Parts: sequence; structure tokens; C-alpha cells
Amino acid sequence: MYFTVEEENLICLYHKSDRRRTAAAVRAAMPDMDEEMRALARQTADKLDAMSDADFEAQRFQFTDE
Repeated sequence: MYFTVEEENLICLYHKSDRRRTAAAVRAAMPDMDEEMRALARQTADKLDAMSDADFEAQRFQFTDE
């Protein structure tokens, strides 16, 4: 599964011990986001939900300063 730079940065901001907690943290922050960020957060959380725990553990998320 591939994440965009923006999705990966969002994951880095809300990264928790596992993919379910990370997705939950992203979703919990959504009420405080503007519409564009909410769409990105929803898309990112959905991708996290679709991947396996093993894939999440193997993934190396890096924050990219653009």
C-alpha cells in the first residue's frame, strides 16, 4: 500500500503503537480540521484500515518537510 507524502506526514503526526490506534487518532482529530484536511484524514484512515498489521509494522513512515 502506498501513501502520498501528505498522508504519510499525517500518519507521523498521529502515529500510535499500532495501525488501529493511529487510524483512531487521525479520526479523533477530524472535527478540528478544515474540510480539505478532513478529506485527507478520512482517506488516510481508510487506507490504514485496509492494510494489515504486519504491513503497518513493516512500513517506515517519515515526515517530509516540503
